[in-house]
Amino acid sequence: MIHTVIGFFKKNAVMTVALAAALITSIFVPVDKQYLSYFDFKTLACLFCVLAVVCALKDINFFYILAEKIVKCFKNSRICILALVYITFIGSMLIANDMALLTFLPLGYFVLKTTGQEKHMAFTFIMQNIAANLGGMLTPFGNPQNLYLYTKFEIPNGEFMYIMFAPFLIAIAIITLCCMFIKPEPMELKEEPGKLNPARTVLYLALFALAIAIVFRGIPYQIGLVVVPLVLIFADRHALKSVDYPLLLTFVFFFVFSGNMARIDIVREIFSFLLSKSALIFSVVSCQFISNVPSAILLSQFTGNYHDLLIGVNIGGVGTLIASLASLITFREYVKYNPGKTKYYIGLFSAFNFGFLIILTGAMLIIN
Repeated sequence: MIHTVIGFFKKNAVMTVALAAALITSIFVPVDKQYLSYFDFKTLACLFCVLAVVCALKDINFFYILAEKIVKCFKNSRICILALVYITFIGSMLIANDMALLTFLPLGYFVLKTTGQEKHMAFTFIMQNIAANLGGMLTPFGNPQNLYLYTKFEIPNGEFMYIMFAPFLIAIAIITLCCMFIKPEPMELKEEPGKLNPARTVLYLALFALAIAIVFRGIPYQIGLVVVPLVLIFADRHALKSVDYPLLLTFVFFFVFSGNMARIDIVREIFSFLLSKSALIFSVVSCQFISNVPSAILLSQFTGNYHDLLIGVNIGGVGTLIASLASLITFREYVKYNPGKTKYYIGLFSAFNFGFLIILTGAMLIIN
């Protein structure tokens, strides 16, 4: 039992750090009634609904089959890898960056393995990771930090996409350019894609539409909290079990941490001063050390400049290995398939990620 608990906390390192941060700050800010005001229940509800429906769609291989059919249309390594990266890029806008990676990284491995192109695996995984982090920034539900900031500041839909459109276009251009350096070699997939269950597909897509409507404030989130679990209890209990509950707990713990930090006078003064100088740069730097989701939650307590904060915690998701939970997921998946190439992966990962970070940050400073 003890080993199981220890293993759970080791596997969910970000959640563990969030819990430790919440407990430590609770020493300085004792638990009281004000703690209840820390939690953004709508963000948690939206995140749960989206994750649950995505798990249901994943259980019927919806995304895998869709992606596989697209990949089978291409005949060489350059275009095939570009397709894999684009699928992840688009997928992150619809199903969130971490779920896009969990869905499409195995597909990337499958494609490269069965076509004898394993030499491109590190590059492909890194590009898929960058695509997931940067592709998800265009939509409120593409990245967890987006959903939080979108809800907290009640950012209008049009304004949200307007803010993120420039870095989104720049990211697409750089990703495409990087993939064009891959030498085009013949590739062929022999395996036939599976078949979808029509009834379940329609049902889950309807639930997905409901979840998206909730995110865009078209339907009260309380309805989603009733409808989504109720339907999945009968249709796919495994999907409910597969929800990334540690991610939800990470949000809960960081809500406590950021709420407590905001009540400590000296912290509030320092953070407010730094953010007043440059919310964009400070949020980018913060992500490199405590990741983008906790940075969004913490820094939002000290500034109302959601424009720069939103850009910063999105482009700040590239850089170090801990800048985004999605990057840790990619690293874990790569090591699972290539346990002897860890140093090579980290070196290549750092080169590409910091390259993207420098270009995007510089571009945004010029544009703004």
